[in-house]
Amino acid sequence: MEANWAGNLTYGAQRIVHPADRAQLVEALAGAGEVRVVGSRHSFNDITDTTGTLIATDRLPAGVEVDAAAGVVRVGGGVRYGDLAALLDGHGLALPNLASLPHISVAGAIATGTHGSGDRLGSLATSVRALTLLTPGGDEVRYARGDEDFPGAVVHLGALGVVVEVELEVEPAYDVAQTVHERLGWDTAVEHLDALTASATSVSLFTDWSAAGQVAQIWTKHRADAGAPAAADLLPALGATLADGPRHPVPGGDARASTEQGGVAGNWAQRLPHFRLEFTPSSGRELQSEYFVPRADAPAAIEAFRSLGDRISPLLQISEVRTVRADDLWLSPARGQDTVAFHFTWLPDQPAVGALLPQIEGALPPSVRPHWGKLWRMDPAFVTSRFPDWDRFARLRAQLDPERRFVNGFLRRLGL
Repeated sequence: MEANWAGNLTYGAQRIVHPADRAQLVEALAGAGEVRVVGSRHSFNDITDTTGTLIATDRLPAGVEVDAAAGVVRVGGGVRYGDLAALLDGHGLALPNLASLPHISVAGAIATGTHGSGDRLGSLATSVRALTLLTPGGDEVRYARGDEDFPGAVVHLGALGVVVEVELEVEPAYDVAQTVHERLGWDTAVEHLDALTASATSVSLFTDWSAAGQVAQIWTKHRADAGAPAAADLLPALGATLADGPRHPVPGGDARASTEQGGVAGNWAQRLPHFRLEFTPSSGRELQSEYFVPRADAPAAIEAFRSLGDRISPLLQISEVRTVRADDLWLSPARGQDTVAFHFTWLPDQPAVGALLPQIEGALPPSVRPHWGKLWRMDPAFVTSRFPDWDRFARLRAQLDPERRFVNGFLRRLGL
């Protein structure tokens, strides 16, 4: 049996197919029964699982077409961001943002609202100009920015069809410098949170929520064309110290897997992610959860996590705090609000983590939204109530998949 990337979920599919072209993809969709799609397998819950046919996109053609004049690149949905970034860099082009892992697929990342960090940077889905879906009936449907249902088709939870092409906006390549500071007290961090997250193009705060009460590491990534980063003066002024060498976010992790630090400006694709493509991402054996709250509720969320630190820390490898710019995508965790995201990389102990999650979720502000592809235990009806366009999305799903071929257990729990 095949499993997801972390190994915490064994797929229940009757068959797993790896189509190598459009004809084989159409054949995989033919017939009756439930069908789902899986890319890089970097989901930690059963969002991609199925009792029927699981379609893996890893052998589909990359289909990369660069249109520098139009500022777009067209790619197949199964392409990984790290591979796409290397190709774009060869053309002197760049994406506006990347997630911490370059190993994830384009289609999977946008379908779940996956993101990087930056007050002025949206999730990866906000770079989508258009996408083409293959419906269960084998028909192609294209949605472009400006179309009425485009905001519902981008972050789609795999419920609308197979993404066969994505059109992403690109820009001229740029350099990024990455710097790591250490040991900042949480009281100081909360007091100056807005200044901290605005102090560079991308800012990540790493902590274990223990009684020590510290942000262990602050990673800042700053575009060389954006002037001097405020973080260079702000962080020392707040009491943080400059790291004396390269760091891995997870204590004890091999820093060789991390992208280049030390404030040396260089290739955007080799600085915006936290990890190098050729290494195992993050720690390898792990579970993940992530919660999003509006910026105004970030201090309350931080207080909730700190109050549960004695329960969180023993199960935690590391936690990361990032920011995401508001967008208009119906199912995006940043829909309609500038957002602070709290990510948890857990030890691979699913029973213990599963028992802890309701305690965490019960302490968070009611504005909270989960990451669709990670572990959470909130009531599904509460989760869907956090998205004002949920009913519009349900109607779009019914329109594209009237026979409910793409509806699995995960989506049924959400009422689709």
